Amino acid sequence: MLIKVHQSYRTVVAVCDSELLGKNFEEDKKILDVRESFYKGEELEDKELIEKLIDLAKEDATFNIIGRKSVQCALRAGIIQESGIKVIQKVPYALVLL
Repeated sequence: MLIKVHQSYRTVVAVCDSELLGKNFEEDKKILDVRESFYKGEELEDKELIEKLIDLAKEDATFNIIGRKSVQCALRAGIIQESGIKVIQKVPYALVLL
C-alpha cells in the first residue's frame, strides 16, 4: 500500500492499494481518480501502515483512503468505521475529516 502525506493548512493523508495507482473508477456520476501525483508515496506493509495511520490521526488530519487493503488497515487503526466506507466499481474508499 502507498501513503503520501501532504502538508498544507492541515495535514492531508492519501492512502491507496498499490495496484490501483493511476486508475480511474466511475459509477453513478461518482469518480475515484487515483492520481500518482496525489497518492504515490511511501510503500508500507499492513503493520507499518496501521502504526503510521494511528500516529497521523493524532494530528488535525484529513484522510483519503482507496482500496480493499488500505480500507481494512484504516479500520484496524480505528480511523474509520464500516458505516463510513463507500464503494465505486467494487473498490472501497473512505474520506475522513478528523
